[in-house]
Amino acid sequence: MQCVNPPVLLVGGDLKARCLSRSEGRVVEVTSSGVYCQKEGSMTSVSDVALEEVKPASSGSGPDQWIENLRNGKVLSELELKQVCEMVKLLLIEESNVQPVSSPVTVCGDIHGQFFDLLELFRCGGDIQDTNYVFMVRAAGVETFELLLCLKARYPDRITLLRGNHECRQITQVYGFYEECVRKYGNANPWKYCTDVFDYLNLAAIIDGRVLCVHGGLSPELRTLDQIRTIERQQEIPHEGSFCDLMWSDPEDIETWAMSPRGAGYLFGAKVTQEFNQINGLDLICRAHQLVQEGYKYMFDNSLVTVWSAPNYCYRCGNVAAILSFDENLERDFKLFRELCYVVNEYELICTTYDGGERGVTCTTWGSDIQLA
Repeated sequence: MQCVNPPVLLVGGDLKARCLSRSEGRVVEVTSSGVYCQKEGSMTSVSDVALEEVKPASSGSGPDQWIENLRNGKVLSELELKQVCEMVKLLLIEESNVQPVSSPVTVCGDIHGQFFDLLELFRCGGDIQDTNYVFMVRAAGVETFELLLCLKARYPDRITLLRGNHECRQITQVYGFYEECVRKYGNANPWKYCTDVFDYLNLAAIIDGRVLCVHGGLSPELRTLDQIRTIERQQEIPHEGSFCDLMWSDPEDIETWAMSPRGAGYLFGAKVTQEFNQINGLDLICRAHQLVQEGYKYMFDNSLVTVWSAPNYCYRCGNVAAILSFDENLERDFKLFRELCYVVNEYELICTTYDGGERGVTCTTWGSDIQLA
């Protein structure tokens, strides 16, 4: 077997190589978590790769070991994933639709399955034992969502996971999460475990009673936080109504409301945002949901901010990513970071990772889940 690329160093020292078997005529990805093989045939796009075998990481002792395995590039076993999903559901069912969070806290926007960039996010934002985290999630990737679940299981009071518009069964079947689960595990059970958790995720978070975090935006049906607290969240995201609006709405340079070109949610303006903040005693609304080239964007006299945490989105948009940290006095600090990976072609990424310190390691890896469309 001839190695097309040399072994590469991933976070934690995991070795990975991409090799071409001339005799068998197929591409093989070798990692410590398994062997991934593309069946014979034309190589059209990475998202279409058919995998013959996946051998997940062996069973560990619990969340600490699972987190370590994930940081080293190993997906959870199917049993481990089922266990952590059940653990997290039991935690989330006790939490509010509008979950109270104490500062200091770091607020994060869309991640979109960019796992190595999620590791960089934590490197920039600080250790989860030192600061709380709110993820206004659109995780959209197996390892990404698994790591967030394991962190929630291990540090339940330190991390809050909000539902995003892609935390939805229908959306995951359209945009690739379902196919990724089947490709990596050989069946759809892991997809079911993850999507069951979606129904328990918080709809919003409130930081020290003054900063509201929500994935999308406001709704004409909601004037108070108490109204959000009464929504039945243990369901698939509806196609309309207040629940849908929280996931899908966007701010726009208008005064009140307009129909959204997305076909779900609304466009909302400065007047309704400032009125909502005044009624509910809020200083700021933090939301995600929209790509921002600079990583963050204030609107409406700084009464609302969009935070985007997926750098170089889809490995081609060239944007910076941001996270927003609040100290104990709710003073704000935006931390910007660039992507760790960029696309060489539809099968290769170049990544710069870190070995636990400041030393960067540049390496080549096979991006089996690159979505170029």
